[in-house]
Amino acid sequence: MPIKPENRALYPANWQAISKRIRFDRGAGQCECDGRCGAVPHDDERCTAVHGQPHPHTGSKVVLTTAHLDHDPGNCDDANLMGACQRCHLNYDKEHHANSRRASKAAAGTGGGCNV
Repeated sequence: MPIKPENRALYPANWQAISKRIRFDRGAGQCECDGRCGAVPHDDERCTAVHGQPHPHTGSKVVLTTAHLDHDPGNCDDANLMGACQRCHLNYDKEHHANSRRASKAAAGTGGGCNV
């Protein structure tokens, strides 16, 4: 997933090399998700999505990304990283993204509710 410009400084300088190693050396170009994303159970206990191929569930072209399991871009320990297809990465981050949106709205004073 693309890194927002305002978050770029949170990542190590060698992030591209780390991400590539996780996705293509360790993961061999296949999504590493074992179901922890909460999507429907994966065939053979590992998502079968392969980089550059049609996704087995959605049909869209797979672009592998690297997910931080603790959502901390500074924690690049191998055990905290997972090569993931778009579907698994977005599903894994779903709750984190919802919390971030709520926090942003609260900080902006919009709260997401109706102001009457």
